[in-house]
Amino acid sequence: MKAISIFLFAFLLMSTSLAQSGMTKQEVYNDIEKTLGKVPSFFKLIPERSLELEWKLFKTLQLEESPIPNKYRELIGVAVSAATKCGYCSFFHTEVAKLFGATDEEIEDAVHYAKSSAGWSTYINGMQVDYDQFTEELLESIEYVKMQSAQK
Repeated sequence: MKAISIFLFAFLLMSTSLAQSGMTKQEVYNDIEKTLGKVPSFFKLIPERSLELEWKLFKTLQLEESPIPNKYRELIGVAVSAATKCGYCSFFHTEVAKLFGATDEEIEDAVHYAKSSAGWSTYINGMQVDYDQFTEELLESIEYVKMQSAQK
């Protein structure tokens, strides 16, 4: 019990010091405006206690470089948005994909891939295909394709 009390005390102390060292609402808004040219209204809906965290997460995941180049990451976003049927997300990821150099043909291909993947998922799950058999057959096919490619 004493260990739990010490842990909770340390957690509360850390949380308090983090909250005190964070950015003010106006500083977050200034950073958003500096980055995006304005503070979009959806950011103004975020509770102040989590605004800085949400902005930093958004900025890191949506705008900064990552192991996946931005254009391809946004094309993934286009596909996921189409599959989840989120109009806001579809618009966002389509426009940002274009910003990062995606062509209309690449955007259409990402959406078509999502449609195909969702369709096959529906069919295979609906038909209750045996998972072990599926994975075994897929891995056998992958090995076959590798061997064929090595012979070329």
